[in-house]
Amino acid sequence: MITDDFSDGARPIDRHADAPLWSQLEQELRRRMEAGHFERRFPTDRELMSIYEVSRHTARHAVSQLGADGILRRSRGVGTSVDRRTFERSLGSLYSLFQVVEESGVPQRSDVRALEIVTDAEAAEQLDLEPATPLVLIDRVRWAGDEPLAIDRIWLPADIAEPLLDADFTHTSLYNELDRAAGMHPNAGWERIHPGIPTDDERSSLHLEAREAVFSIERLGTYNGEPLEWRVTTIRGDRFTLLADWTAGQRNELRPHMLVG
Repeated sequence: MITDDFSDGARPIDRHADAPLWSQLEQELRRRMEAGHFERRFPTDRELMSIYEVSRHTARHAVSQLGADGILRRSRGVGTSVDRRTFERSLGSLYSLFQVVEESGVPQRSDVRALEIVTDAEAAEQLDLEPATPLVLIDRVRWAGDEPLAIDRIWLPADIAEPLLDADFTHTSLYNELDRAAGMHPNAGWERIHPGIPTDDERSSLHLEAREAVFSIERLGTYNGEPLEWRVTTIRGDRFTLLADWTAGQRNELRPHMLVG
């Protein structure tokens, strides 16, 4: 017996489409989760069979694919639930980690470890500045729910970003604060993403086990073509997913990064 009205908002499976039924069901469930369905609990295989008129094999295959992608969790005695600890964002888009977490509905905060004016030759070089140029450094641990998600280290030219020294970064977006203080935030740039082994400090700050890895995300943000932000983010590999969009008939490419030395 179905105790929740999971049929509300369901779209029928197209049995004449080329895509397999399990694949259509998987996409349909993704659509509904993105729309905020299944907040209280996720339907059982039997309920999916009844709602979408599919076999048990089809239902289980679709659910197993969602589990393999880290979207669903199966727990003995509890059943299947949506895993809202994992955050996803699309490659090739300007995004704010604050916004990604905020839109997921998970409470968030930041522990600010440093908010000060510094000199940093490497960051200055990335920003196309002289090595001794004063920079504003923002170093914080980003939390999502009751677990740390990332360590964010950001350098910005002090002549633009000095007003940010008065900002409260425990629960706000850098880009919101930049707009408020300077009337600008990055509108273009590039990112370099690679897996990494965390340092002892990163492992401790992110509550990682001995063999857990991280993503290292380096970002140069520019405003109207001028460097504005150099950011290095260390983010937990078990809680963050990178999604690549593509469109048939359009050129989509990965640019290899050449390591020298």
